[in-house]
Amino acid sequence: MNSCRRLLCRRFVLPAALLFCAVSAGAQSPAVNISGVLEWDKMEISAQVSLELKSLGLALPTGRTQAEEMIVAEYVALIRPLILSIPVDSSSFVGDHLAEGAFSLYKAENYALSARTTPPAMTANMTGMQADYTISLRFLSAEFIKNPRPAAPPRVLASRSVTAYTGILIIAGGELPLHGTNRKARTLPCLFPKIWDSSMNLIYDKTMLESPETVMVHYSGEESIFRDSPSGLSPELAALVGERPLRILAREVYGIRPTDLVIDEEDARNIIASEENRELLRQGRVVIVLDTDLLKSEF
Repeated sequence: MNSCRRLLCRRFVLPAALLFCAVSAGAQSPAVNISGVLEWDKMEISAQVSLELKSLGLALPTGRTQAEEMIVAEYVALIRPLILSIPVDSSSFVGDHLAEGAFSLYKAENYALSARTTPPAMTANMTGMQADYTISLRFLSAEFIKNPRPAAPPRVLASRSVTAYTGILIIAGGELPLHGTNRKARTLPCLFPKIWDSSMNLIYDKTMLESPETVMVHYSGEESIFRDSPSGLSPELAALVGERPLRILAREVYGIRPTDLVIDEEDARNIIASEENRELLRQGRVVIVLDTDLLKSEF
């Protein structure tokens, strides 16, 4: 790990707004390559680092150990700009929080090293080595939740009887009106999207989560809500929102980056009018359904 940190400190930090462009723009050595995908529906990053032995002047068997160490060191350096470019909310990326101290390069390094890994192995043609890494976004989101005590979700002033739901399912596929403009936009994923009602009262944000380990929202594609099952949901989606979720059609999208959702006031009241439904917010039992092509970002 110390060798990784020494190499990491010598690398230039690319701006976070260059979302997943650092690698393709030539930030990596021609002999060491990284590729992979960020999958919002799985809440994880999968990466593969490959190394060409001959290009680096290495030969088997003597160069194997050096190649393995180089893969680990290069992985940390190459994945860092990708981590820094993950969108946190509608107005910021992970790297934007370095200056304020909410995140650090040390945390980015440790986050990279928290990945599940497969040991470096020879490629099929025996000319190189490669290793696979899988990083959970759950651990990253926990870095940005610093609430000493969760904020209470809003309540309605007058009591009313509402159905107790098992989860909240917000459908936000296709283009939606962009609040405050005459334009439309597709909803983009991020770690902490806010939910507003049509009067722009805040219904849900990350301060309401019961613990830092709670994922605020989960994402899914539309194919997961039209299954041949009693609930119509895929098994994975049913595990998140149960068999009787409150189904909501998003009315607008909002934010500098269009990540936040606006829902009807009646739908909002169905959430906040009972303690059981407010608890769904605290537990993060919220799924946002987006266009499938927006759920994966390859690099």
